[in-house]
Amino acid sequence: MAFLRSLFAGVSGLRNHQAMMDVIGNNIANVNTVAFKYGRASFSELFAQTLRGAGRPTDTTGGTDPMQVGLGMSLSTLDTVFSQGSIETTANNTDLAIQGSGFFIVSAGGKQMYTRAGRFDLDENGRMVNPGSGAILQGKMADIYGNIPSGTALQDIIINKDIKSPAKATSFVKFAGNLDSSAAVYSAGPPPVGGDVKSSATAFDSLGNQIALTVEFTKTGPNAWNWSASIPDAPPATTSTNVGSGAVTFNSDGTLQTISGSPITITPTSGAAAMTVDLRFGTPTAAAPGDLSGLTQTSNTSNVTSREQDGYTAGVLTGISIDAAGKVIGNFSNSTVQTMAQILLAEFNNPGGLIRNGENTYDLSGNSGTAAIVTPGETSSIVSSALEQSNVDLADEFTKMITAQRGFQANARVITTSDEFLQEVVNLKR
Repeated sequence: MAFLRSLFAGVSGLRNHQAMMDVIGNNIANVNTVAFKYGRASFSELFAQTLRGAGRPTDTTGGTDPMQVGLGMSLSTLDTVFSQGSIETTANNTDLAIQGSGFFIVSAGGKQMYTRAGRFDLDENGRMVNPGSGAILQGKMADIYGNIPSGTALQDIIINKDIKSPAKATSFVKFAGNLDSSAAVYSAGPPPVGGDVKSSATAFDSLGNQIALTVEFTKTGPNAWNWSASIPDAPPATTSTNVGSGAVTFNSDGTLQTISGSPITITPTSGAAAMTVDLRFGTPTAAAPGDLSGLTQTSNTSNVTSREQDGYTAGVLTGISIDAAGKVIGNFSNSTVQTMAQILLAEFNNPGGLIRNGENTYDLSGNSGTAAIVTPGETSSIVSSALEQSNVDLADEFTKMITAQRGFQANARVITTSDEFLQEVVNLKR
């Protein structure tokens, strides 16, 4: 009978508002789940029964509209909304958040999946994994020189805690300071008199052994000084105590004019390779007019110090950091850094088409599109020591909860009212 239409329409309303409430309940349950993306239910009219079709107008009468009665409603979509969640900082540098539309790529049991949840840590083998599921973060590993290979072939991100940074032999030492222009010409004496200034520096050989250098400046005439580099403890540090000499001259304004004698050669006895070390006293005036960054000669007190050198001893891994471009950088005890790996992200034409697998992971579907493997920094960036929070808005969910409750109540009223109609029809027999 006709009353059955309203009954079944009311039933469809009850059923689908219950589904809407299921979605809202799941959203609220996951309000504190890392990188959770809320769901959204939308409805559509189920079907319309045509009681009379439309009529075309004629020369003497107008057209008539169709007469249709709706037969209820159905779930149109259950969407996953991938809006950006807020970023919360943490104290763990392997906690990662994505700012943008990308997904981390993880592998579990040989199956590739995708996630926004960046709660990672290192397992016993140094693999960067989700500690809850054991899923391994994917990317590319650097070679021994810190170079990332080209291409998008994926590998497990593995941090080798036993890796070491090799020692580097010193190739230059920079000096800066002043030689007193009022000093007398040096005389060895005895006793020694005149301009005589010593400066110490530390260099390293290719095995990381320290070599103490002493550079002595002696005045030879107006605006002219000799220098000699020596190693006080040689041997056994090197084969010779005297490893080089030369001269520096100055212009009348105190700027450096010429340099001779550099670089010097040091032959260590430790088994390390012979070293060529450039002693950088500054830039001659002809190359950089008025340059006062290195040695100068003015009437101030003589004082020359070593400012910089590029050698260092071997180092062990002390920690890692991850930059916005997804590079995993090793920090070593000798103050050097080296790229160890590159985290890659996946982008999708339609992320809403992904299938939820549980544990905050997603899988491909026929409507998600294939994963485009990208390097962070283009459309998405990585925030280290941070986690993306759920994008659930509690105020919005409570509002939708009221709407779902009222919709359920209204449809229940349709059923009870239709039942009263049927009861009256039954009572006609009395």
